[in-house]
Amino acid sequence: METASSKATTPVSPKNVSPPALRTAFRILAAWRLSNKEQIKLLGNPPKSTFYRWKQGEGVVLSQDTLERLSYIFGIYSALQLLLPRPEAADAWIKKPNVAALFGGRSALERMLSGQIADLYVVRQYLDAQRGGWA
Repeated sequence: METASSKATTPVSPKNVSPPALRTAFRILAAWRLSNKEQIKLLGNPPKSTFYRWKQGEGVVLSQDTLERLSYIFGIYSALQLLLPRPEAADAWIKKPNVAALFGGRSALERMLSGQIADLYVVRQYLDAQRGGWA
C-alpha cells in the first residue's frame, strides 16, 4: 500500500512558478506602497532592465535565490494579514518604527532592505512567533 509519505514528490520547476510568483509579489509590493528602488532591493538587486522585464512578465525564469526571497515576502504578507486583519494596518506595518529588539526602533522594511535574504527570514520568523507559529 502506498502512503502519502512514500510518494515521490515532483520538484517545482522555476519556469512554471516564476510568472505567477512575480505577479503575486508585485501585488504585495504595490500594497506595501514600495518604490521601484525598494522593490529592486527586496528582490535581490536585479539589473533595472531585468526588473522591468519581470514587471512585464516576459519570459521569466527566476533563480533559486529570488524564489526564496519571494517565499519570505509571501510569508511576511500572510502573517501580517493574520495578525492585523485590517488590510490597511497590515500593509502599513512594515514601514512603522518597531521597538522590538530585533528592529531597534527601525521599521521592518528598513531591516528587509539590507539586501540580505537572512533579514527577510528574520522578519518572517518574528511575525510567525508573534502569531504563535514556529519561531
